[in-house]
Amino acid sequence: MSQLQVLAAGSLRNVWPALMATFEQQTGSTVATQFAPAGLLRQRIINGEPCDLFASANLAHPQALLQQGLAIQVELFTRNQLCLTAKASLVSRDDDWLTLLSRPSLRLATSTPASDPSGDYTWQLFDTIEQRHPGLGVKLKKRAMSLVGGADSAPIPAGKLAARWLIDSGHAELFLGYQSYAAELRRDAALRVFAIPRDYQPDIAYGFALCQPRAAALAAFLLNPAAQQLLHAAGFDQ
Repeated sequence: MSQLQVLAAGSLRNVWPALMATFEQQTGSTVATQFAPAGLLRQRIINGEPCDLFASANLAHPQALLQQGLAIQVELFTRNQLCLTAKASLVSRDDDWLTLLSRPSLRLATSTPASDPSGDYTWQLFDTIEQRHPGLGVKLKKRAMSLVGGADSAPIPAGKLAARWLIDSGHAELFLGYQSYAAELRRDAALRVFAIPRDYQPDIAYGFALCQPRAAALAAFLLNPAAQQLLHAAGFDQ
């Protein structure tokens, strides 16, 4: 059997090698994976790029492929949350995630809505903030700079995390992104990472689209306990 062709959301990049190594060891199959923002990957599949399985940071893109006849199965396989990363030297003792977001002098970077689910989830967070703190959510949407995850975004250097790269390079002082990166970001003394309470969190549900029957074993593997344990260890929710 030839290599399975997988397109996967960029936020899975750190955990995916361990997942695929376990799958390959169990089955003898091999997998070639390309990573990019999920919205851009969906468009590549629509445009005809070969894909056996698509792993998305939301369910909407896989479901759209199913509706268009470009997938034969869609399943939720893990969850995530958002967190806020800040430049440590600008954080005071009394700061939390909301006081930092409320400070207009701090430049806030995000992923790009529509192209990258992380950007869509961030805008949902802003909507929740607006409901509870009228005026703030609207201001955040105006302040936010969508600097990564778009078709025209500057590429993140190899081996770098978006939050670290944007803050270290002086593009922003704050970044809203996924909690699955939080453990690695917390190892950088120049950064502070803040959890966002669950009652503010959007529902970040990762889904896969099985596009070709030959990847059925890989789809089943993503749902099994071994894969779920690896995802949980990497900071994803079960």
